[in-house]
Amino acid sequence: MKRIVKYGFTVLGFFTILSIVGCAEDGNHEPLEGGSTPPGEVSNISIENLSGKARLTYTAPADENLLYIVAEYTLENGREMEVKSSYYTNSMLLEGFAGLKEIDVDVYAVNRSEVKSKPVTITVKPEKAAIYDIKESLTAQTDFGGLRIRAQNPDTEDIAILVMQKNEQGDFEPLPNSIYTSASEVDQALRGFDTVSQEFAIAVRDRWLNVTDTLFTTIKPLYEKLMPRSQFVGVNLPNDAEVICCYPVSNLFDGVTLEYWGSYFTSRTIDTEDHLVTWDIGETTKLSRLHIWNFSEPIGGQRLYYYLGAMKHFRIWGANELNDGDLSGWTLLGEYEVVKPSGLPYAQENNDDLVAARDGADYEIPLDAPAVRYLRIQCLENWAGGEFMAVSEVQVFGNPNF
Repeated sequence: MKRIVKYGFTVLGFFTILSIVGCAEDGNHEPLEGGSTPPGEVSNISIENLSGKARLTYTAPADENLLYIVAEYTLENGREMEVKSSYYTNSMLLEGFAGLKEIDVDVYAVNRSEVKSKPVTITVKPEKAAIYDIKESLTAQTDFGGLRIRAQNPDTEDIAILVMQKNEQGDFEPLPNSIYTSASEVDQALRGFDTVSQEFAIAVRDRWLNVTDTLFTTIKPLYEKLMPRSQFVGVNLPNDAEVICCYPVSNLFDGVTLEYWGSYFTSRTIDTEDHLVTWDIGETTKLSRLHIWNFSEPIGGQRLYYYLGAMKHFRIWGANELNDGDLSGWTLLGEYEVVKPSGLPYAQENNDDLVAARDGADYEIPLDAPAVRYLRIQCLENWAGGEFMAVSEVQVFGNPNF
């Protein structure tokens, strides 16, 4: 389109311009580019069928007004889909298929006036969507306070594992604590259930609302309780880290989760191989989990949870007899890595980080771990890159009568 600019014009020309502007303001929104002639058709389309997807490569028509290529299709579940690809590329990925049958796809070229070419209809036959293999790998087992779900998701697809129970009408409906994840290995406990046999129904759904068939299982959750902190006692073994004055081991279980005066800190200045803290939980107990609040540093009017001595990488050890502190006499109950949800640089946190950390987090003990009476936390790395630790509170859950 040729554009002519003149610096001098007549009164008639002035009012002509006003008239044009007025039309624009009246809502006559038409494409800026003229051209009602449809572009040529897309050609040389090849199809690569993938798991729940199909990749198309093609030759776009030679048209200087071409804007994009669009594919339109309807999924097996009835959802209508539209995928657009810029004229700069020669491929597109069609997603959302269950992979259970052949699907017709209409492919169009579209010009700058939003005029479509004649459709080119192709047929794709994607392989089964990932949710079906995930469902085949899925297991549900009894666990403390509920059930444990395990599954393999090697392609890290965004999925929902819908855990369902019957409502008052007798229909299965998803529980609020169903699992939403893209982790390659799912290993998650759902807790808060009574310790009586109960029926669960489990299915896997993807973000296009494709759903697998349902696994039905009966689970009797194991009994767990919050171990009373009144029976906890701090222990000082020879290789335990030196604490900062006025912040003793007993602060780990004093019920205070935010204040400096109720937190536990090891010295930043000591040179030791590991920062360890030890305490007695009062009786030999089959542990299910520790719930830990890392200390949140108040900085600039906000609290930073992934900062300074807050633990990033740590271990939990257990024993039934005390020794001189040599870890060879202790059983490793678990090793844990804390992940910052936002992925922001150090000292920068957003609301996702706050929500994930403010109420503490569960660190689960394997079901096959032995019952223990004494616990140790070993900080391997904090968020500042050192080993000193800053912990606000620890709760211990388990079953002394297992």
